[in-house]
Amino acid sequence: MHPRRWSFTTQTLAVLVLLVAVVLVVAFGGSAWVLQRQVEQDAGRLALAIARSVAEDDDVRAGAEAASDAAPAPAAALVEGPVQAAAEDARERTGALFVVVTDDRGLRIAHPVPDRLGQRVSSDPSVPLAGGEVVEEDTGTLGPAARAKVPVRAPGSDRVVGEVSVGVAVAEVDRLAREATLLAGGTAALALLGGIASAVLLTRRLRRLTHGVEPEEIGGLLQGHEAVLHGIGDGVVAVGADGRVVLANEEAVRLLGRPVEPGDPTADWPFALRALAAEPDPVPRLTVLADRALLCSSRRVERDGRGLGVVLTLRDRTDVELLTRQLDAVAEAGTVLRAQRHEFANRLHLVSGLLDAGSAEEAGEYVHTLLGTGPLGTAVEGLDAVADPYLQAFVAAKAAHAREGGVQLRLGGVSVRARLADPVDVTTVLGNLVDNAVTALAGRPDGVVELDLVADGRTLVVAVADNGAGVPVELGDRVFEPGVTTRPSGEGGIGLGLVRQVARARGGEARLASAGGDGELGGAVFVVELPGVLEEGGAT
Repeated sequence: MHPRRWSFTTQTLAVLVLLVAVVLVVAFGGSAWVLQRQVEQDAGRLALAIARSVAEDDDVRAGAEAASDAAPAPAAALVEGPVQAAAEDARERTGALFVVVTDDRGLRIAHPVPDRLGQRVSSDPSVPLAGGEVVEEDTGTLGPAARAKVPVRAPGSDRVVGEVSVGVAVAEVDRLAREATLLAGGTAALALLGGIASAVLLTRRLRRLTHGVEPEEIGGLLQGHEAVLHGIGDGVVAVGADGRVVLANEEAVRLLGRPVEPGDPTADWPFALRALAAEPDPVPRLTVLADRALLCSSRRVERDGRGLGVVLTLRDRTDVELLTRQLDAVAEAGTVLRAQRHEFANRLHLVSGLLDAGSAEEAGEYVHTLLGTGPLGTAVEGLDAVADPYLQAFVAAKAAHAREGGVQLRLGGVSVRARLADPVDVTTVLGNLVDNAVTALAGRPDGVVELDLVADGRTLVVAVADNGAGVPVELGDRVFEPGVTTRPSGEGGIGLGLVRQVARARGGEARLASAGGDGELGGAVFVVELPGVLEEGGAT
C-alpha cells in the first residue's frame, strides 16, 4: 500500500505553522541575544552611575584626599570612617554587589568586607587614577560583576586622589536577562499560538470556499466539468446575479448564432432570452432565435439562501418543429384527399347504378354536372389555375378549415402551372400564414383571407392578406421575432419565425408587406419568396 499523501490543505497548514515557528524562533533567538546585551549594558550604565554618584560625595572626596596625603591607615580606623559609611550606604541603597573606594595608591579605604580595608585592590586602578573611566565585566574578590571605575577628585580641585569601583553582580544581570527573555518567550509563544490559530482558520475558510474539495481535486473536477459542459448536446449559459454571462458552452454559442464571452451583458439579448434570465422558468418554452426553433428553460441557482444567478438551457428543436409543422400539413392534405376519394367513390357508384339501370342519358348528364363543380363540390374559385394536385388539395383543405371557423378563404392572383418540387416547404409556409390569418379573424362574421400564388421560374411567391385589424405599427417587422404575437392571450409567436426560417434557408425572404390600412381588404399582408420549390419547365 502506498502511504497516504497529505492533502493540499493539510500541507498548507503545516507549511504555515512551520513558517510561523521558524520566524518566531529566529526572532526569539535574536531578541534574547539583544536583550542579554541590553541588560548587560544597562548593568554597566547602572554601575557607572552609582560610581559617579559616590565619587561626587563630599565625604568620599575629603576622605580620599586625607588618605592619599597620610600614611596608610589600619583597617580598624577605616571601618568607622565616613568613606566606609558613604560607600555602604550607596551599596545598600542601590543593591550593588560592592562599592569600593581607594586612595591614589590603590589601597582600599571602603569595602563591603571590612577585613580587606587597607589592602590593595585586585584589579588595575591605573586608568581611573589617571582620570579615566572604565566599564567592564570582570571577576574580582566578590565574584563576577559588571564593574565601573571612576576617579575621585580632591574637593575644589581636579587632582585625582583615588577611585570608586562599583560592581553589579552577574547573577543579578542574568536574572534580569532571564526575566526579559521569559517575557519575550511568552510573547513568542502567544504569537505562535496566534499564527497556528490563523493558519487553521485560513485552511477552514479554504475548505468552505471549495465546499470541502481539496485544491488538487479541483483540477480533476474542472476537467470533468469542462468535459460535461462541452460534451452535452444542449446549450448551457450561466448568468450571474449581476446580469452578466459567467460561462457558455460551444453549443450555446452555435444556437445563439453570436459569440458569447464571460462578462458579456444580457441587456442586448433577444427579448425571449432576457425574460428567461430575469424571471427563471423551468418549464421549457419554444422560441425562434437566429432562424432556429429553440426549447428554452432557466433555473435559479442559490447557495445558502443567496441567489448566485440563473442557468439557461437551450435545446435545438428546429428540425423537430419543422417536421411537426410539415406533418400537420401533410395530415391535413391527407384528410382532404381521403374525403375526395370517398366522395368520388360515391359519385362513381351513382354513375355505375345509372348505367346498370340503363339510364345512360341520365348518367351522362350527371358526369357533365360533376365536371363543372370540381372536387368535393366546395372548390375554391380559381383553384384550377394551380396545376399541382397536392397544392390544390392543400388549398382546398385550408378553405374547408377556414369555413369551419366562419372565415372565407379566396384566391386572388393565381398562376402556378408548374408542379411542386418541394411540397413540404410550400405547405409549411402556406399553412402557417393561412392559419395565422384565420386565427386573427376569429369571431368576425365577415372574415376574409385572400391567397395569391405566383410562379417566377422555379420561385413561388406567396401573399396572404386578410380584413382583420392588422399588425400594430410599433411591432412592424418584429412580428417575425420569437415570442412576439398579436394574440390577446399572448400565446404563439412561433409560426412566423418558422416561415422566415424556411424562406431564408432557401435563399428567399419573408416580410410584412403591409401592417394594415392599405389594399382592398385593409388588413395585414405577408409576402414570402420561396426559391427552388417549383419544378423546371413550368409556365408562368
